[in-house]
Amino acid sequence: MEKIILSLRRLLFCSVLLPWVLIALPASAGTMTQAELARRFPAPYLVGDKDSALPVWPIFKKNMTSTELVAYVFESIDFAPIPGFSGVPMNLLIALDPAGSFVDVKVLSHHEPVFLDGLGEAPLFKFVSQYQGISLKQNIKISTGNMSRSNKEAANVYIDGVSKATASVRILNQSALSAALNVARKKLGFAEGRDPDLIARIRPDAGTVISPATLRQRGLIQPVVMRNREIEAAFAGSAGEGLDPIALAQPDAPFIDMEASYVSVPAIGRNLLGEAGWAKLKARLEPGDHAIMLVSTGRYGVVGDDFTRGAVPDRLALKQGTLPIEIRDLDLDIEVAGVPENGFKIFRVISQSGLDPSLPLEFFLHVTRSKGILYPEKISRDLRFSVNLPAEFYVAAEPDNKTWRAIWWQRWWELAILAVALAVLSVALLLQKKLVAHERRFIWFRRAFLVFTAGFIGWYAQGQLSIVNLTSVVQSLMAGRSLEFLLYDPMSVSLWAFVLVSLVVWGRGTFCGWLCPFGALQEFTGKLGQWLKFPQLMIRPGLDGRLKLLKYVLLAAIIGSAFFSATLTDKLVEFEPFKTAITLNFVRSWPYVAYAVGLLLLSMFSYKFFCRYLCPFGAGLAVLGRFRILDWLPRRAACGTPCQTCRHSCEYKAIKPSGVIQYDECFQCLDCVVIHESDEKCAPLIMEKKRARIIPIDVAPAEEK
Repeated sequence: MEKIILSLRRLLFCSVLLPWVLIALPASAGTMTQAELARRFPAPYLVGDKDSALPVWPIFKKNMTSTELVAYVFESIDFAPIPGFSGVPMNLLIALDPAGSFVDVKVLSHHEPVFLDGLGEAPLFKFVSQYQGISLKQNIKISTGNMSRSNKEAANVYIDGVSKATASVRILNQSALSAALNVARKKLGFAEGRDPDLIARIRPDAGTVISPATLRQRGLIQPVVMRNREIEAAFAGSAGEGLDPIALAQPDAPFIDMEASYVSVPAIGRNLLGEAGWAKLKARLEPGDHAIMLVSTGRYGVVGDDFTRGAVPDRLALKQGTLPIEIRDLDLDIEVAGVPENGFKIFRVISQSGLDPSLPLEFFLHVTRSKGILYPEKISRDLRFSVNLPAEFYVAAEPDNKTWRAIWWQRWWELAILAVALAVLSVALLLQKKLVAHERRFIWFRRAFLVFTAGFIGWYAQGQLSIVNLTSVVQSLMAGRSLEFLLYDPMSVSLWAFVLVSLVVWGRGTFCGWLCPFGALQEFTGKLGQWLKFPQLMIRPGLDGRLKLLKYVLLAAIIGSAFFSATLTDKLVEFEPFKTAITLNFVRSWPYVAYAVGLLLLSMFSYKFFCRYLCPFGAGLAVLGRFRILDWLPRRAACGTPCQTCRHSCEYKAIKPSGVIQYDECFQCLDCVVIHESDEKCAPLIMEKKRARIIPIDVAPAEEK
């Protein structure tokens, strides 16, 4: 119990103290200068002065008689420093035109392991080139297949992803869109707080011919009637109470009598405005714009007598949730059957506002009363009414496919297979005595699981855990960034969740012995070398102990570099062959392939040499495994004194002469448990078996002789 409490205290201390130590340094920021931008945007372009409020540069183009704004240029790291898979944010140079379309996207810097001496940077540059011409008004989706933009509706655009770099390109996509939307909201009037990609869309179909009476019956023309008594009730208890004699004399008479209709919906606008009016309305609307028509009668109109045509109404405001949305009179010269010429207004809502047609449009009618003559006191109230569009007229928003949530949903079946496999492994380790009761069955179980680890977890699902996982966390915490980037790789996150628990319960061996794809490859090549009778290197115990310290030196060097040089870290993490062998399937430049293959061949002569002596990630798990609360592998009093069978059979040299297991070096292969439970291999059990076979000799008493 004391050991458990001590381990938990250590774990709590590290989890609380370490983040505070690591966030001492500030986050990165953009480094682009006006001179560098001028080099990238030569004549006829001109780079304006940096915005005083935002790290944004305007780009102008000189025409013969004028200078026009063609783009805003900025660095993504200034607006969306989302850590990449390495823990360091990618930095993109983004040019956005005044309409909200990407003029260009370039990669300024990145530390993504899969592109650094892996796939190479060419696939990354090809990926970002696809943003050119895409609008922020479109829903950008990353495709793993061949999907042409031209075959898709205007609201959706597909860009090709990069195989084996799914997490990295999705983080890049999120960085580009988050930064661009941030600028668009502040400089281009896009909706503050809402992503225009994730809203419902009006159906483009025209619909059938419907009479105004049927439109009203179906709720497509919605009546809004506010009576005098309601207005008086709104002012009750204030200085404005009782100031409207007409309202007092005729409480049931309408104060305002309106009809509201969503005329930008083809099925409504064409039938209500007529073909000529519908054509004029369409000509005035940009793709994605909305138009609401209000027909008002009664004492109070939606605009005052002094209203300027084409302006924003001072009496009327529109919100969705907490989001204020600007509406502006279209000043449309059309005739509407049965409606007086000055009895209606059509208001436009631009697409950048982020208005969602699937949500109620909440209007607020501003009513003001005056009390006094010389310096009248103004008392105002906002009267709320809403307009709803039936679901048949819009396409509901699709799930957000830019963030990590979509990746988890898309890979649910892979995660389900992994969950089943981890459950099977957990039960097997918990019931180890039953598992090893039949040695041959255990051997085939272990072989099958390691094939699954290498094939499914490693090559297929790309779930190889790595020292990069640790350096990325260090670099993110050190810069005070979120760790959300980890969620872009659901297989790794799921494995980490299991491994962290297993570290506390069993130690490092659960991962290193069962769940490491490269470790599985090494085990297969090691067993193959033994089967082929290759000579095995015999390393003396003293040298073995010193060699095992090497991995801790490498761990310290790599983690230390993460504190001051991401570039150096990128080079040092290549000491791991995981990216070459597992992530890239050995498709890489020859020095990296030769290194990885060389380690596998070396394992044929020295069993799992890299795992035992050189793996920095294994060293990191060994350090974390010191919080283990169980010494769970069975031992007998005779283990070590005098029996040395398990020690000599342990290919990891993880058992001391005293019989004590070094869990920091144990890979949980369970070979020692097989011996421990076998009355044919375990010396103490063999001796007990022999003693049981000795038949006692009956000696007669001396008196009887």
